[in-house]
Amino acid sequence: MTKDIERDLSDFATEALPGLPEKPPLGEEILWQGRPNAWALAREAYKITWVGGYFLALGLWQGIAAFGGNISGVVAVLLPYLAVGALAVGILGLMAWVQARGTVYTITSARVAMRVGAALTVTLNLPFKQIGAAHLAHGTAKTGTLAFETLGDTRISYLVLWPHARPWAMGRAQPALRAIPNADAVAKIFSDAAQSRLNIPVIARHGAMPAPVAAE
Repeated sequence: MTKDIERDLSDFATEALPGLPEKPPLGEEILWQGRPNAWALAREAYKITWVGGYFLALGLWQGIAAFGGNISGVVAVLLPYLAVGALAVGILGLMAWVQARGTVYTITSARVAMRVGAALTVTLNLPFKQIGAAHLAHGTAKTGTLAFETLGDTRISYLVLWPHARPWAMGRAQPALRAIPNADAVAKIFSDAAQSRLNIPVIARHGAMPAPVAAE
């Protein structure tokens, strides 16, 4: 169990184990636990840099259009846009921090579990036999996102999952360990565990990571 999760045990006092609604069955071992990097989540899911850049560009455009080369006039027009932009960035950053702090991702020797949600929390269990493929994408701040294609008829709402879903995969939402540090190492933990559990080769590589498909 990672140190940051251990330090926050009090946040999950009502759970049998942090991030899990009940203790794993006998023989099931917790291999890794973690949560999103708040800054990377803010950039990738909440588009915080795009929002800040939008208000900056809008203020400069309005100032230059109104005052041309008059620097003081441009600055006077720009300041309100910067203030609104700073407020928007602050709100998005806070939302990302709260979302990241309320999240616990878990990989065990049998499944992937996702405890997600800020105000209303949901725990999603993905047994390895229900995962058809896994995809690893590298992101910002040395993080990455590990997304899972699920098998069977069960469909999960993209809006319920967001931001813990593969971006733009809305036709069939793919649960994702979003903006996690050391994503390559986490992907290998999942790959090795799935291969060991189902005894089917799993090849981990950048971009896509075929996961085992269990026989019915």
